[in-house]
Order: sequence, then structure tokens, then C-alpha cells
Amino acid sequence: MQRLIKRLSSKPGGGVPTGDATPAVASNGTALPQLQPQIPQPQAANDEQQSEVMDLNHHNLTIALGDQLYIAPLERDKIKKVLDVGTGTGIWAIDFADEFPDAEIIGTDISPIQPSWVPPNLQFEIEDCSQEWTFGAETFDFIHMRWLVGGIADWYDLFAQAYRAMKPGGWVQSLETSPHLTSDDGSVTGTTAMGQWGKFFIEGGKKLGRPFTIVDEGVQRKAMEAAGFVDIQEYDFKMPLGSWPKDPRLKQMGQFAEIVLDKDIEGWVLFMANTLGWSREEILVYVGMLRKELRSGALHAYYSQKVVWARKPEF
Repeated sequence: MQRLIKRLSSKPGGGVPTGDATPAVASNGTALPQLQPQIPQPQAANDEQQSEVMDLNHHNLTIALGDQLYIAPLERDKIKKVLDVGTGTGIWAIDFADEFPDAEIIGTDISPIQPSWVPPNLQFEIEDCSQEWTFGAETFDFIHMRWLVGGIADWYDLFAQAYRAMKPGGWVQSLETSPHLTSDDGSVTGTTAMGQWGKFFIEGGKKLGRPFTIVDEGVQRKAMEAAGFVDIQEYDFKMPLGSWPKDPRLKQMGQFAEIVLDKDIEGWVLFMANTLGWSREEILVYVGMLRKELRSGALHAYYSQKVVWARKPEF
């Protein structure tokens, strides 16, 4: 990959260049978001380990989409400017910039944890997508969003802003996950730690005013329709958790998904557990149960994910 240009400054776009920001640091050495630190992002990559987890998850999601970065029907010659909302470590934006070297790519996030050495057509900016966007109207040909669940209070406003920033004929793509871990063979029950996982995040999300039931309630499609997007399409898939699937591709996905969770179970659980007022002992017990179930291979768990893409009509 081409990563020979170091971004020392940002082109005008409204957001703050990530190179101009220094992350705050907590007492344990973990970097904290600069903007809106109250936004619950239990999967936010703010230290090296979590960054590795997000990059591995990116690889797994790419496999799930047929080894593709996107499935919206983009016309390559019309893709001139692209926005990656909630870019995280920036890995999707980096790969997309490599694939579309003639397009200008912007990745935004509230945390400046992206690398400095990136393709020359890519820049990162600090921007909170849950606030009013600073980009001008009809700016982008493609807007990509992924795994924003738990960080957005108003999904209808999110897609309304995407619609405003989209050029006529442009595409938006959103990939989100259900919080529920379930199984088709009954191995995941309500008494297991995995079976309680979804309830745990849903309850915490309600307390924080940032829902986790986006996939379950079909919010992506509904919000896109309300914003004015047309030609809305969906792709649903199951992400296995563990190496239990017989299909080689699903087995590989399950192995990666297990590593993603196992590598940083505490990071996934801690924020929401504290939000719900769990004691340290309760957290340790739950994490221990979850890790034991995950490593046992006895539970054939999976969680549902949904990709929704749509087009802004040409007037």
C-alpha cells in the first residue's frame, strides 16, 4: 500500500486536522476522546490494543462483504470525493484511498488516533458526526458509515446530514450490528453470559440515550427513507463467534470474531458496566463467564449485521 505521504496539515473541510490535536490521557494511560467524551463507544480504539482489535474487525467485515470494502453500486469514474464517518483507526479509509487513488478521501472521528503516514489522497479530521456537520452541501459522491451503534442519539438527523452533504446521484452505505448474541441450535440461552450480552448493551444504551437496537428495529432504512434517499437496498449476514461453523469461510470469520472479542473483553464491557453501576466484583464475574463460554466452543453463537445502501436522487 502507498503510505509515503505524511499528513502534517489538512485541506479545508471544516473539521480540525488530526495532526493538530493531542489526546487527553487517563490515569491508566489510555487516550481519551477530545470531543464529546460522554459519547459511549465501548469499542472505541483509543489505545494500541483496541486499535489492533478494530483493524482485525475491519478485516473480518471485509471478508463478510465478499472481500470488498463496499457493496453499494459505485461508478468508479464518478467517485471524486468520499467521506468515512467514524473512521476509527482509519483503516477502511486507507484501503479505500488505495483502491481509488484519483479520489479525495476524508475520514472523520472524535478521536485523533489515526496514523500519520497515509495515501496522498487521504486526510483525517476531528469531527463529531452527532453534531452539525461542517461540510458544505452536495460535497460527497459516497458517504461510508460503519459500527456507529452506541455513539448516535439521533439516527434520523445523522442521515439527514448525510443527505445534505451528498451530491445528487451519490451513495450512502451504513453497516451496523445487532447487540444480541444468539444461536440457531439453542446453545445460547438467556442464562448464559452471551445470552445476556444484548440486554446489557440495550439497557445501558437506553440510560445514555443512544440506542443499540438499530439493526433490530430497521432504523437504517427508515432514517434513509425519511431523509429522502431512494433505491434503498439491504444485505443481512450472520457473524459467527468462534470456530464452530463447518463452512470454511464462516469458520474463518468466526475465528477472527472470537479474537476481536477475547482480545479486549474488558474494553467492551467496562464502560457500559460502569454506566449501569455494576460493582467491580460483578464486572469480574461477568467477564470471566463470558470468556469461559467464548473459549469453550460449546456455544454456537452469532450476531446479526446489516448493510444498507441508498442513493440521493438526481433532480
